[in-house]
Amino acid sequence: MSEIGAPAIGHRGSPAKYLSIASLIFAAALVAFERGYRELEVQFFGLLIRAVSTQGVYVAGHRETVYFGLGGDSALGLRMTPECSSVFMLLPLLLVSAVLLWLGPRSVPRLLTSFAVGGLAIILVNQARLFGIAGLVDRFGTDEGYYWGHTLLGSLVSVIGGAIALVLFVRLATRRPRAERARP
Repeated sequence: MSEIGAPAIGHRGSPAKYLSIASLIFAAALVAFERGYRELEVQFFGLLIRAVSTQGVYVAGHRETVYFGLGGDSALGLRMTPECSSVFMLLPLLLVSAVLLWLGPRSVPRLLTSFAVGGLAIILVNQARLFGIAGLVDRFGTDEGYYWGHTLLGSLVSVIGGAIALVLFVRLATRRPRAERARP
């Protein structure tokens, strides 16, 4: 017999608690395997830039580098360093999701959807940042284009895009269900 308020023997945790723990494990895996994540991120950018580039593109995934503008005047290799990857922008969303799941949100599917939307927004923002760098290098040359693309445009896109992703995440995660909003 269990004490009042204590779980019964053999009681299992709620699915939200298991998902909370899974979120923390996923966060730890992202940190542990961030190099592999960066390789995937570079491969994805290589596919995207090949679709729009008229010049050569080469992806060296094992070096987390994409070379573009090959055969032109503004060839450049972009190496995805840990601080330029979207992996560390995803971690806060995962950690907040884990906390909210642990605390028992009203809707687990809504919280998981909010993480998926916020996470996808962060990944796409980082790809847009890379496109901005590539576009400015193509337009202004390697030295000036990279400087303005990485320093100014890249920072603006990351900050504004990250803020939008965070707002989307919080809005979707904390929004009351439609039925509750309709009640006076």
